Amino acid sequence: MALCATVTDPDLVHPNGLFEADCHAPDDEFLHVDRLNALISEMSEHRTIFSKFEVTISDGRLHGRAWGATVDPARHHPAVEVKGATLTEPKVSRNADELWTAQ
Repeated sequence: MALCATVTDPDLVHPNGLFEADCHAPDDEFLHVDRLNALISEMSEHRTIFSKFEVTISDGRLHGRAWGATVDPARHHPAVEVKGATLTEPKVSRNADELWTAQ
């Protein structure tokens, strides 16, 4: 959500299109970066912005779903175009309530 919120207010995006991606990596930090880069690639290639997300992770595999819409400059007022996610101090953790945090 934070990735797309750098581009526009997610409340302005009607989640009517679905994008799915599968990633595989040796650890959760690499999975996170791969997932972000899959979203960024889709956003760039198809001029899409997302506002709803679902992710499942199991045994080093991530299946992600994102819902969004084609960017409408008059509606979304895009602020920036994100070019890519990097491995600069990534951190992914799960708390006692099984909630994930990724940064």
